[in-house]
Amino acid sequence: MTCIIIDDEAAARAIVAQLCTSYPELDVIEEFPNAIDAIKFLNQQTIDLVFLDIHMPGFTGFDFVQTLKNPPKIVLTTSDTNFAIEAYEYEAIVDYLVKPISPERFAKSIQKVKNSLQKQPALSASEGNATGVGEDLYINIDRRLIKLTFDEILFIEAKGDYIDVKTTKETHRVHNTLKKIKEKLPEELFLQIHRSYIINFTKIIDIEDNSVLIDKSVIPISRSNRPELMRRLNLL
Repeated sequence: MTCIIIDDEAAARAIVAQLCTSYPELDVIEEFPNAIDAIKFLNQQTIDLVFLDIHMPGFTGFDFVQTLKNPPKIVLTTSDTNFAIEAYEYEAIVDYLVKPISPERFAKSIQKVKNSLQKQPALSASEGNATGVGEDLYINIDRRLIKLTFDEILFIEAKGDYIDVKTTKETHRVHNTLKKIKEKLPEELFLQIHRSYIINFTKIIDIEDNSVLIDKSVIPISRSNRPELMRRLNLL
């Protein structure tokens, strides 16, 4: 089983990692001091198990679980006994380990994970794709994840090392690239029409010469991207 460890305390991560070494079937592929970095990782990788601390600055373990669309199995590791009942409201959470974790209790937890994975029905390739496109996107703003539905995104503009995500309500500046966010957007809704712009082409109000009007913004169309835009439009 591939797994990751998320805990803001280095010593706590080291203890869990050491416990994992007694189980050849466990492959700890990464450790994270916060949930935000782990979410970025899971956007690119599929794993079987997460050892997750509850209390972390800025973004708790429960925030992390709620953020994931198709979460792996999760074992909570915490010094707080007050959230055990709440934890089992989440289907992905298999066990609740209270620190300090004994080897005997850890062994029982691993067996619970194995049993849970064996009961898990097989997924088709499309259902099991952790990076598959849903109906929304999370962007990281000052260590806070903000959920945007695809329908509310009007366009995205490259701004050096940042991108501006223009929505129906406001503009969010994100430290990312146009190329990376393009990979997260559904092709049936979004199209890059210029080296600096990706648009939601269902939001186009008007097209004139080499530009489109979306909301109150005039966005240029590059010569190379114009044929694809015209192909997608439902022209009379």
